[in-house]
Amino acid sequence: MHNITTHQKTPRAVIIGGSLGGLFAGTMLRAIGWDVDIFERSSRDLDSRGGGIVLQPDVIEVFRRGGIVLNDDRLGVRSAYRTVFQPDGAIQSRYFAPQTQTSWSLIYTTLKTAFGDSHYHQGKRLARIEQDPVTNAVTALFDDASRERGDLLIGADGGGSTVRSLFWPRIRPRYAGYLAWRGLVPEAAMPAAAREGLHGDFGFANNTGSHILGYLMPGEGNDVRPGHRLYNWVWYRVADSGQLAQIMTDRNGLERDYSIPEGMLADQWVARLRDDARRLLPPPFRAIVAATEHPFAQAIRDLAVDDMVSGRVVIMGDAASIPRPHTAASTAKAAANALALADELAASPNDIAAALARWELPQVMYGKYLEKQGTQAGDDLMFHSRP
Repeated sequence: MHNITTHQKTPRAVIIGGSLGGLFAGTMLRAIGWDVDIFERSSRDLDSRGGGIVLQPDVIEVFRRGGIVLNDDRLGVRSAYRTVFQPDGAIQSRYFAPQTQTSWSLIYTTLKTAFGDSHYHQGKRLARIEQDPVTNAVTALFDDASRERGDLLIGADGGGSTVRSLFWPRIRPRYAGYLAWRGLVPEAAMPAAAREGLHGDFGFANNTGSHILGYLMPGEGNDVRPGHRLYNWVWYRVADSGQLAQIMTDRNGLERDYSIPEGMLADQWVARLRDDARRLLPPPFRAIVAATEHPFAQAIRDLAVDDMVSGRVVIMGDAASIPRPHTAASTAKAAANALALADELAASPNDIAAALARWELPQVMYGKYLEKQGTQAGDDLMFHSRP
């Protein structure tokens, strides 16, 4: 019995996608003894200013189980109160609701540094996937003609997932009818009106077809020191498909699918955004939008798949479901997918198929629950008239 255990092959996972979902999965499978390689199509690090994330327990749990030691004060920026403004600037409500806001960049760089470079491969674009029904091996074939074989292939390659398109080609994200304008302002550059009304709190304001929120988050280099942080705001606005297509045509005339990065928004939309802010937003938010040098935009989309497993191929994170941002659950869901997968694989290390069967249904249902929750919240905010 001892000899069988000693010579048992260490299982290997091939992960497609090197963003948060892939790093969560890689961290967790490595923690239970798997060999893991991550393949990211971008040839550069994904680190960018990005945007803010509400820090959730599942993300912290991945850090804990992955042996990533990080002081709580470095995980993000804490806020104490939630303040809701009326359009004229009067405070509608203010209540104590402490939480921590982190950033995509902080989570990504922390996970990637801990995972290391030797098994994280960049510039690898997936072409197709082959499965062997006899050996149960799965092989990823890349457009550079290289091949990677493993016992499990994880598609954690985002909303535009190549893995999903290969196995469930009809399943695609749906536009929800509105988009998020976004912006980041250095804390030291916050105008007086914004600092007085927004600094230190999680702020909100509603209007017809308009919902804005904002908070402080880590700054450049993941700096959480006061005065070195960023103010992150997100403004949801209704836009039909035709208008969205215009917005998603960047300043160089390039048509983008669902997001415009910092510095690439066409000048006409920057001007429109600021005009709308003067018309619709309370003074603190109006000031912070005006102070934003390079606003960016992201279409809000819905996705919740019925299947996450096909043989030895699984999809997770945004490849499987995209909850609306109102749930504050996109990053947490990817972490939860990875935690649950590791638990099931550890529970039956010699029966991967059984582990995947146990894992799939709860994760599918979780994605559908978040879809329903996000749709109800978003549609109420955006399409129901405000007093």
